[in-house]
Amino acid sequence: MTKAAPIEFWFDFSSGYAYLAAQEIDALGQRAGRDILWRPFMLGAAFKVTGMRGLSATPMKSDYARHDWARIARRLGVAMRLPDGHPKIALAATRAFYWIEAHYPEGSAAFARAVFRDYYTGNLDTRDEDQIAGLGARLGLDAVALASGLRSPQIKRVTTEMSETALSQGVFGSPFFLVEGEAFWGWDRMAMMEEWLQTGGW
Repeated sequence: MTKAAPIEFWFDFSSGYAYLAAQEIDALGQRAGRDILWRPFMLGAAFKVTGMRGLSATPMKSDYARHDWARIARRLGVAMRLPDGHPKIALAATRAFYWIEAHYPEGSAAFARAVFRDYYTGNLDTRDEDQIAGLGARLGLDAVALASGLRSPQIKRVTTEMSETALSQGVFGSPFFLVEGEAFWGWDRMAMMEEWLQTGGW
């Protein structure tokens, strides 16, 4: 029997809506009988193509988004405290994810969840390679190997290629979901995506 295609979960660690989606995506995948393919990428690459700006850099939208994130977090019962200087460019965290995926694939999703958790409780600078390596160590990984790996030319290239892959598939925002050729953009499309999978679409 052919296994159902996974749900591709594309996100930037600095996206508040992606953090909220990360709280629910595993349960959604279980209900839908789908694996989740975690795919961090650099949202700035999409902004260069679309001409958009991040919510936190857009007047009026920024205030609304922060209010909305807090409102959704209360509804979900999860902690959410934006760190000083949000949003931070999460390049180190993204590179570390792909190094972990290459060497310890079973630990990559757990790492992504931990990055989200620590960043959105104000305790992690996703730009800081040493902090990222320290987070890996707390998850049982070799901090020295992780720090070296995320700085390697190969992983830098892979991270760039993943952003290019996202763009080639039409991914322009975060969170963004792809499953069986169907695209869903935003935390607020997760319920629609689940219904689409349950019914076969419309």
